Order: sequence, then structure tokens, then C-alpha cells
Amino acid sequence: MGTDPLALDGHWLASLRNRATQEPLAQRLPLLWQGQVIGSVEPAFLEQMAHQPARNGRCLLQKGERAELVTDLADLADTMRAAALAGAWRDEALAVHALQAPYFDALAQRVGSIERGCVRQLGIVTQAVHLVGCTPDGRMWVQQRSRSKANDPGQWDTLVGGMVSAADTLDTALARETWEEAGLELAELTALAYGGRVSVRKPSEDGQCTGYMIEHIDWFRCTVPKGLEPQNQDGEVDRFECLSPAGLRERLHAGAFTLEASMVLAAAL
Repeated sequence: MGTDPLALDGHWLASLRNRATQEPLAQRLPLLWQGQVIGSVEPAFLEQMAHQPARNGRCLLQKGERAELVTDLADLADTMRAAALAGAWRDEALAVHALQAPYFDALAQRVGSIERGCVRQLGIVTQAVHLVGCTPDGRMWVQQRSRSKANDPGQWDTLVGGMVSAADTLDTALARETWEEAGLELAELTALAYGGRVSVRKPSEDGQCTGYMIEHIDWFRCTVPKGLEPQNQDGEVDRFECLSPAGLRERLHAGAFTLEASMVLAAAL
């Protein structure tokens, strides 16, 4: 009886899930804006922010059993950037949502937006979209991320993966990322379907203090027709490869893929 080429080792899967669900390395306080929880911060971050110049005669944050933002999100982001407390600055706004108890990771209504380089430090929940692309004969397209990327340079990823910006819906983000990263139009693909959602919760090293990443990833699957090959458009992909099921499993087990892509591919397989 042969080995299923799509089968993933149980110990590897358990380790993957543990890596994707980690507690913060330090105490974090709920971050409130306009009376609603929007994220979380470390007390050390609040102490660093206390030394920054006040805006409009007011401090940026008030500290107690929680952190209360008393300015707007743009002022907070600008101050974080000036104080070198933000991560890589991208000039890309991500949506900020009110978060629901008890774990403050479920998104309620949208309340604003903030620069992408600030979200991890502030524990703001983010959304991403991935596309798993197969060939008609059952192989899978994957990409190697550019070695110049701020996060996970040179690691392997799904065919397409990216953030859902503040200007996007899930559908527009999927279409944009598919074109920018792979040079493909959704109308060219077949059997396009929603696959599901995976989530990652883990410490992040953005900024001078430890941040916390909570990201919900909605993924889709499709078939890339014969004769159609991905071609990167935005310089963020070094190359594409088409892997057999056995080759994909081997590379996953070797740790060559990003954590997020590993979670998506494990769900897809």
C-alpha cells in the first residue's frame, strides 16, 4: 500500500499549529480608541510613547489598566515613525476594527485605518488573502519571495498572498494581488473557489518593543490552465516553481515555506 503524496506528518502538523498559536512574550494592555478595543500594547511601549512630544497639547496615550488613545490614528502612526517604534513603513493603510470579547480577535465594525507598519506594535488584527493554484495534472504553483522583502525574505509562499488593505474588499484584494504577484487575471483561472480561513496569533518583532500579530487569512483555490504561467509584476517575487504533491510535502516538512503559507497549504491539502 503506497504512501499518500498529499499526507502531512502528524507531528509536523502539531508543531505548525503550535507555531501559529503563541501567547505574547510580555503582558499586553487592551488598546482603546473612542471607547472600543482596537488592539493591545506592552506597558514598555506606553513608557516610550510618554517621552514623545504631545499633539495638540494632549498626550497620545493614557495608561491605566488599559491604554486609551486620545489622539487620532494618523497622529499616533506619525509619532511612532518619528520615534522608530514602527515596523517597515509601506505607505499602505490597513483597516482598524473594533474587537469583540472575550479574546479580542473577532472583528466588529470598522472604526478607522492606520499605516501597515504600525499594526503589529499595536496588536491590531489584520486580514490577508492567499490563492492556492494547481495545474490540471495536480501539481501546485508556488513562489519564492523576494530576498528584499521586509518579512520572510527568500522563503516560499503560495502562488499569491497579500494583505487586504483599507481600500480593499476581499475580492478586490484577491484580484489585485493575483495580478501584481503572478500577472494573472482571475477570469483566466478555472475552478476558482473559496477554501476557508486560517489564523495566526504570535509575537512579532516589529518596532523596538515586541508586538503581537493576529491575522486572519482567507484563502482560495483555483486551477491555472495548461499553457498559462505566472509572471511577477511588482518585483516582490524571485521566481515561481510548479511542484508535485510529493515535492510540495517535502518542502513543507523542511520548513521552506512561511508560517502563513504553511497553514494555508496544510488546510488545502
